Amino acid sequence: MTRRELLSGSAAMMTAGAVLSHHTAVRAAAPIVGKQAPGFYRYKVGDFEVSVITDGALTFPVENFVSNATTEQVKAALAAAYRGTDGLSVPFSPVVVNTGSKLILIDTGLGDAAFERSKGTIGQFATNLKAAGLERSDIDAVVISHFHIDHVDGLVGADGKPAFPNAQIFVPAAEWKYWMDDGEMSRAPKGRIEGLFRNSRRIFGALGGNVTPYDAGKEVLLGLTAVATSGHSVGHTSFVLSSGGRSVFIQGDVAHVPVLFVANPGWHAAIDRDPVMAEATRRTVYDMLVAEKMLVQGFHCPFPALAHVERTASGYREVLVPRNSNI
Repeated sequence: MTRRELLSGSAAMMTAGAVLSHHTAVRAAAPIVGKQAPGFYRYKVGDFEVSVITDGALTFPVENFVSNATTEQVKAALAAAYRGTDGLSVPFSPVVVNTGSKLILIDTGLGDAAFERSKGTIGQFATNLKAAGLERSDIDAVVISHFHIDHVDGLVGADGKPAFPNAQIFVPAAEWKYWMDDGEMSRAPKGRIEGLFRNSRRIFGALGGNVTPYDAGKEVLLGLTAVATSGHSVGHTSFVLSSGGRSVFIQGDVAHVPVLFVANPGWHAAIDRDPVMAEATRRTVYDMLVAEKMLVQGFHCPFPALAHVERTASGYREVLVPRNSNI
């Protein structure tokens, strides 16, 4: 069928519809809702149940998001992935793991204060967690990958008190050592990095000492092993979640936005502390994911952020796992 034939057929159907409409009762127009359904998604890893809880998304300028690629190159990569080029939408997706005996949250999202400031655009974690049938008071442990605000600010409520009153908080030892070092803070450049030092001390100071540092290469909690993935931050840590012979790699920010940094692993995110190390880490991790055919759960990947990985001529490609209405 040609395009002209298709359009001609459509016109005929529209004419028929117009005739029928004269004999159809007129109904009131439905209001525009303007928001999505609650954002959570569940899947199994062996005996464990994983709930991905969206915290919302922010749009960033495309310019200067990648430090070693031009704006034109970045826009071309976005267009090739059928993404808009006027801005870069970055989602946030913490995960809750139910081991059967404990509820473990990995990273927190941006928190209640961000929810209020953004009028619900971000900081949606608590709302969507409740929609998933859980409360923050149900969480037994919170495991942090690194100290950037989108991963830790949800530890504290809008009232300045701990948001997870019954949870033990686990943090990477290398991150804790760096961000709590007065000497490092005194040498920090003004602006974003100095702000991260102050924010880290504000957040963890509100927890009243309820912080347990963990080392990479060891099991933090049952079935959850920490993996050193430095570069994006000093002590950035990812995790392998394993149960019943199955595993998923919870990457944190190893590849950040996949249409940019998975497709082009040599590109450097402007917010990476050590871009060269971050690239080396990314290549090592994604080579492993391809070799072992391991699923990856990404914090900034399109929701629900679970994907297979395959190699391409220039890098890698994430193939999102089809959404399943059954667990």
